[in-house]
Amino acid sequence: MFHVKHFDVIVIGGGHAGCEAALAVSRMGLQVALVTLSAETIGVMSCNPCIGGVGKGQLVKEIDALGGEMGINADYTGIQFRRLNTRKGSAVQSSRCQSDKGLYAARMQTVITGQERLTVIEAEVKRLITDSGSIKGVEIATAGQTELLEAPAALVTAGTFMKGVMHCGEQLTRGGRIGEAGSYGLSDQLAELGFVVQRLKTGTPPRLKAESLDYSLLQVQHGDDPPRRFSFSATEIPLRQVQCHLTFTNAQTHKVISDNLSLSPLYSGRIKGIGPRYCPSIEDKVVKFPDKPRHQVFLEPEALDSDSIYPNGVSTSLPAEIQERFIRSIPGCEHAEFLRYGYAVEYDCIDARQLDHSLESKLVRGLYFAGQVNGTSGYEEAAAQGIVAGINAALRVQGEAPLRLSRAESYIGVMVDDLVSRGTNEPYRMFTSRAEFRLSLREDNADLRLRPYGIRVGLVGAEQAEIFAERQRRLEVARGALKVFHVKQKSLMGEFLEGVGVAIPTSGERLHRLLKRPEVSLDLLASQPESPTELQLEPQDRETLEIEVKYEGYIDIQAQEIQRLKKLESTRIPESMDFFLVPGLSHEVREKLTRQRPETLADAAGLSGVTPAALTAILAGIKNGKGRNAADTQPTTGHSSH
Repeated sequence: MFHVKHFDVIVIGGGHAGCEAALAVSRMGLQVALVTLSAETIGVMSCNPCIGGVGKGQLVKEIDALGGEMGINADYTGIQFRRLNTRKGSAVQSSRCQSDKGLYAARMQTVITGQERLTVIEAEVKRLITDSGSIKGVEIATAGQTELLEAPAALVTAGTFMKGVMHCGEQLTRGGRIGEAGSYGLSDQLAELGFVVQRLKTGTPPRLKAESLDYSLLQVQHGDDPPRRFSFSATEIPLRQVQCHLTFTNAQTHKVISDNLSLSPLYSGRIKGIGPRYCPSIEDKVVKFPDKPRHQVFLEPEALDSDSIYPNGVSTSLPAEIQERFIRSIPGCEHAEFLRYGYAVEYDCIDARQLDHSLESKLVRGLYFAGQVNGTSGYEEAAAQGIVAGINAALRVQGEAPLRLSRAESYIGVMVDDLVSRGTNEPYRMFTSRAEFRLSLREDNADLRLRPYGIRVGLVGAEQAEIFAERQRRLEVARGALKVFHVKQKSLMGEFLEGVGVAIPTSGERLHRLLKRPEVSLDLLASQPESPTELQLEPQDRETLEIEVKYEGYIDIQAQEIQRLKKLESTRIPESMDFFLVPGLSHEVREKLTRQRPETLADAAGLSGVTPAALTAILAGIKNGKGRNAADTQPTTGHSSH
C-alpha cells in the first residue's frame, strides 16, 4: 500500500551535491525531501579530507557567494589552511584547507537537520515517477513499506553509487563507498528513459596509522599564519591548526608496482570504467610517466582526534599485500601500519550533454542532475552543481526563469558549460586553465561577481546583503580616492617614497598610477600619515583593490571579450529551430547543431566546426524566421523559461 507525501522538490543523495541542493531549495522557501540510504553519511568526505585546491578553491568561493554552505563548513572545521600558487599571478592563486573529516560531516548534518522546510528521509529510491515527459515524484522503500513522494521537481545526486563496484586486487565488493550499499536500479531506469549511461572509475589510497610513521624522514608542510577563511560571511576558524608532511616514492616503490601490474584490476581488464586523468592512481603514474624518478606523497591528518593519515598521491586498487610492500618502500613509511586499504570504485553516470545549462534534463522536464552522476570528480565540483541545480529546481517550481551562470562570470559557469556542451568521457576536474577569463574570475572577487544572484533568488539574507553592499561602497570610495589623491614630490609621502626607491615626477603623481608600479603596494601607500583614510581597508578589500589597479589594462581587455560573449549568450536559439532549413550552413554543422541543440549562440560557438560565418547564418535564421516554427516567438533574453 502506498503512503503518499507531497514536497516541492525531492533531492536524491546526501553527498556534497545533495546537501547544497537541498539547502538551496529550503532556503528559497520551498519544502524539500532529502532522500538518502543513511542520514549518518550526509556530508561525509569519502576520500580526501580537504576542501579547495587549484581551481576548486574558486568554486568554493563562488558557492559561498551564492549563499551555499561549503565554505562556511570548511572554515569551522578546517585544521590547516594554505593559499596555493602564491608565487604566480593572482589569476591562478587558489585556497585549500585540510578538514577534520568527522567534524565536517557532523556540522553539515547539524545544518541539514536543523534547516526549516527540509525533511531527511532514510530510504532507497526504487524508481522515478514520470508522466508525459515530466517528473511527478519518486517511489521509495523504507521500513518495509513503499511510499510515493510527489513533487514537480527532483534532483539526482547519486555520486558513485549507481551500480557501484569496489575493487581491491581481485576482491570485488558491491557498493559506492566502503561499508555502504550502492544503487542498482536507478541507472537502468535512466537508460530506459533515454539517457546515455557511461561507466567511470575513481579511487582512494590506503589509510595509515599516524604513530607508525617516522616523521624525522618527512618534510614538514606548514599552513598559512594567519589562516585565510573561505567564506565571505563572518565565520571563524576555531580549530587547532596542524602540520602536514611530504615524502616521495622512489625506484623501489615503482618496481614493486610495475612487477605486480597484472594484479591491478586497472591493468588486468577487470575495470572497464575510465579513471581521472588529473588525479591518477599510482599504477597509472608509474606506467604513464616511466621517466619520472619519484612522485609526491602528502601525508595528511584526517582529524584532530584520529590516528588516521591520508597519503595523498597513492590512490590504488592493487591487492592489500602489494599495497603494504610499496607503501613501506617510501621514506618515513617503512613501518607503516594500515588502518584501511585503498580501492577503486566503478560507477555509472550519465552523459551531461542531455542536460541544459540549468542542469535540467532535456528528456524529463523537472528532473535535474548534479555531481559525479554528471561525470565530475571532487567535492567542490559536486557542490557547485548542487547549488545550481537546487536553485533552478526551486525557480522552476516558483514559475521563475532559471539561473544560467556564464563562462564569463564564474568558474561554475565554465564547468557547467563544459559538461552540457562538450560532455566528458573521464572524471571532470576543475582547473584555472579551463577558464578563458580567469584574471577576472579570481577568488577575491567571487562575491562581487555572484552575490547579487544569491540575493536575488533569496539564498543570501538581509544581514549578509547589507555586509556585501557595505563592501561595494568601501571599494568604490577607495577607487575614487586613488584616482583623486595627488602625491607631490616634496610632500612627506613623496619624500618617504623616494627614500624607499619609488621615484616621484616633479609634477607629482596620483596614487592610482603609483600603485601600478610593481614595487609599490597598497599596504605601503596606506601606511603613510598623509594617505587618504579611505585606504584603511580590511585585507580582503585591499587585495581586491590592488589587483584591480595593477592588472587594470588586462582586465579591461578581458572586459571587452566578456561583453562580446554576453551578446552571444543573450541571443537564444529557438528550441524548435530546424537547422536544415537555415541557409549558409554546411551539412556537417547542421547535423552537429541538430544533435547538440545549443541553447544560445555562445553555446553554438563552443562547438567544433561552428565558424563565425556559421554563427552569422544562425543569427540571420533567428531574425528572419528561417527554420523556426510560426508558433515559436520566444524573445531573445539572457535567461530561458519553461
